[in-house]
Amino acid sequence: MSLRPIYGHEATLHRLAGAIASSRFPQAALFVGAPGVGKQRLALWVAQGLLCEAGPGAPCAICHSCHQVLQLQHPDLHWFVPIPRPKASDQEKQVAEADELLGEVMAERRKQPFYQRPEPMHSHALASIRLLQRKVALTPFQGSKKVVVVGDAERLVVQQASQEAANALLKVLEEPPNDTVLILTTSEVQALLPTIRSRLVPLRVGRVGDGAVREFVLQEIDPALDGAALEARTLLAEGSIGRALWESEAGETAERAAADLLRRIEQGAAGWSRAALGQAPWSARGDFSAMLDALAVRLRDRLVQRSRSGANLDGVLAALRRVEEIRAEAQGNANPQLALAVLGSELERLL
Repeated sequence: MSLRPIYGHEATLHRLAGAIASSRFPQAALFVGAPGVGKQRLALWVAQGLLCEAGPGAPCAICHSCHQVLQLQHPDLHWFVPIPRPKASDQEKQVAEADELLGEVMAERRKQPFYQRPEPMHSHALASIRLLQRKVALTPFQGSKKVVVVGDAERLVVQQASQEAANALLKVLEEPPNDTVLILTTSEVQALLPTIRSRLVPLRVGRVGDGAVREFVLQEIDPALDGAALEARTLLAEGSIGRALWESEAGETAERAAADLLRRIEQGAAGWSRAALGQAPWSARGDFSAMLDALAVRLRDRLVQRSRSGANLDGVLAALRRVEEIRAEAQGNANPQLALAVLGSELERLL
């Protein structure tokens, strides 16, 4: 299976294509953006354009080299992702183990191009960076360039007692071979050492529009999704294609929780108070925010239905405003349990 199309980012792709075609794309770049917005996919698109047999620029998508990149089989494309720390004690064996682990990850991504976020303990340890140094030192096998992509670069192992991995990468960035382009991606730019950041040309990768998210959901996740369920998934994604994928199950959970809360509110104080007492006070703040997003979608649907029937909209509008205010408070220090109790009481009065 090949890499899937890029959804959204039209303006970014246009700028990147121009930079590649005019040989202005930097030799060492840093793609920065929120988790899941497509930084690594854009980096692979750049690699495809740089390695394209039709010449540098937007990839032609039909030449042999373009197909190899799409299938993650191009010999001059090296994609480094966080992996478990090698267990071998010998340095050479550690590098060999890192190479094997990366090979296993790439094999999985050939089968399933949509991947989850790396495990919390996975990283770019010293063995991975030593392997990267060796890849960078190779002569391009097929064309005139090779491209190295380091995804989730914030996972670069940096400890106060040992900065070997960062220093090893720094050496590569200081004097990269002329035939090599390096692209790092990160959602936590401050996690990178200033000495590394200073040697990279940053590119901000923004979120995509709701239209691109909807298209992705319908094309790649669930073609049958529509109505409130599709809008809830789109809202939960917050402009992140990855989040639309990662939270597909979470979105369904949030939908059920929102529907359950509305039913409990109809039961009065006895109903919404039970919902508030059942809400985890701190640990599930992300789940609470997702439920509020799904609740907002349901209230918007109710608003549309009432406007069509000529019914009074004041109560639903006020309820929607309160949900959005509580949603903003939930991003700070608000206790979800107390916030839900307040919201339940107010929605009982407004709805």
